[in-house]
Amino acid sequence: MHQNTMFLIYFSGSKMCDFLLSVIHTLRYFQTASSEISGFPQFVSVGLVNDLVIIHYDSDTKRAVPKQEWMNRVREDDPQYWERNTQKYLNNEQVGKVNIETVKQRLNETGGSHMVQYMQGCDWDDETDEIRGYAQTAFDGEDFISLDWTTQTWVAPKQQAFPTKLKWERIGEAARWKKFVRYGEKTLKRKGKQSQRIRLSLQVLS
Repeated sequence: MHQNTMFLIYFSGSKMCDFLLSVIHTLRYFQTASSEISGFPQFVSVGLVNDLVIIHYDSDTKRAVPKQEWMNRVREDDPQYWERNTQKYLNNEQVGKVNIETVKQRLNETGGSHMVQYMQGCDWDDETDEIRGYAQTAFDGEDFISLDWTTQTWVAPKQQAFPTKLKWERIGEAARWKKFVRYGEKTLKRKGKQSQRIRLSLQVLS
């Protein structure tokens, strides 16, 4: 039996009645900053609700665009929404460039192709009402720093990430992510129809 699904079956006389399902709903933002990778944009951001892509931005088009028809309706209440989101992603694009150079210096890397990947989001269990947040950063495919949701502390598996851990704990970065996760919880409980309201800004790794 799937760990995320619980079946409760009961009978009324000879009639079998309802199935109750416990489902994990997910909100994810994947952002990738890269350098010197031929044919690949220097920055890409994709947002998903329950594995369905809802928003996309890349450094080639330099536009945040909706990927679901219902996402377009945000303009009815907020005509400038997509322009503001585009500006947010333009800023994230620049932060991504800075972060690549920062990590390269710490790891004594020079030229060549490099990539910083970010995964941020949350899960909501509609059976237990449990919410869990995620914030992870990787460099060239290896973990660099991540948030331990249980302890609300930052985990730095590499020594070179320790300055970032100290800075983020000093400025309360975990509390900022907890606030984001609470917005994410409201988003998922509305089945994604308000997820266009969430805008993620990347944090400098220095």
